Amino acid sequence: QVQLVESGGGLVQAGDSLRLSCAVSGRTFNSYTMAWFRQAPGKERDLVAAIRWFNGNTYYTDSVKGRFTISRDNAKDTCDLQMNSLKPEDTAVYYCAADHRPTYSTTFYSSRAYEYDYWGQGTQVTVSS
Repeated sequence: QVQLVESGGGLVQAGDSLRLSCAVSGRTFNSYTMAWFRQAPGKERDLVAAIRWFNGNTYYTDSVKGRFTISRDNAKDTCDLQMNSLKPEDTAVYYCAADHRPTYSTTFYSSRAYEYDYWGQGTQVTVSS
């Protein structure tokens, strides 16, 4: 049974940092893309960052470039999101997700949430001004 379990959310002030972690289990994720989405109240679930597990290629949405870093640890089976210089507009529930993408795929991520196969339960990040 595949499980994604997030941790690391919380309440911080603008300019602070947080590190979210997603523990993955239940299968080998070498042919998967891992991603972090976020959803603010009344808004859609948006892609924040993605990483291709087998080669480490990454994608970031424009609003987090230079502030957020996505990574994966093969030994620990985790996918982390390091968030620096947090802003109030980063406030949202953050979700870890996994999408099966064969290693020969030319595009390694999708911004469409419905294409992802597995989801974590979400973790709240609140940034006060």
